[in-house]
Amino acid sequence: MRIKHATTTTEHEGDALERDAFNHAFRELGLRWHWDAATFQELKAITDDGERIRTYMETHAPHLLKAYDAQFLANAVGAVKAERAGAYRERRYAAECADFATAQMGF
Repeated sequence: MRIKHATTTTEHEGDALERDAFNHAFRELGLRWHWDAATFQELKAITDDGERIRTYMETHAPHLLKAYDAQFLANAVGAVKAERAGAYRERRYAAECADFATAQMGF
């Protein structure tokens, strides 16, 4: 039972990190979008990031589809999100290494 709880916590952390990467990309690109946990959960069923963004645009910002190509925005968001997600992975790995080193020293 304890292992299941640990896995569930990790999954939620992963969702939060991915959602934060999306939100960072939106801000960096000047989009006034913010995905809260509920919105992300709704969109999470869509596995393709481009389709997630297209679906979000169709339901929350359809006026943008008149001015922008959905695929163009999806590609731009995807590039910034990937950059951000890579930075998160690097920080998380560094923190895990530091925790391991501390544990090995007995602190």
